[in-house]
Amino acid sequence: MLLTCPHCQTRNRLDPARLGARPHCGGCKRPLLEGAPLALDAAAGGELIAHAPLPLVVDFWAPWCGPCRSFAPTFAAAAQAHAGRLVFAKVDTEAETALAATHAIRSIPTLALFRGGAERARVSGALPAREFERWLLANAG
Repeated sequence: MLLTCPHCQTRNRLDPARLGARPHCGGCKRPLLEGAPLALDAAAGGELIAHAPLPLVVDFWAPWCGPCRSFAPTFAAAAQAHAGRLVFAKVDTEAETALAATHAIRSIPTLALFRGGAERARVSGALPAREFERWLLANAG
């Protein structure tokens, strides 16, 4: 699978079985799954959902969506605050229509939490930071 480093944008080829080893970027050497949301495409999204070593929080969004854009800093701050405990990723539903359809995304932004390859929680709408934090704590276990 190919993952784009959220820190330096280098594309990294990874064996999904090694995701639990907390992989680092071949370019900047920073952790790939910690500190900043990953941008997922259909191939990487399916692999990461199935094999993420930690609970995975996915923001399904679109570039034209005002609430999506206003929620982005909250999502990025949560990724940094929960580094090492949760993995954060974003799916551009305009570019990745198949991935959005696979997960039955009907409104945006939609946040979904995956653990062990299965969806465990979902909420639609741009949440205020405190409400998002409560949702994470209640659902990430």
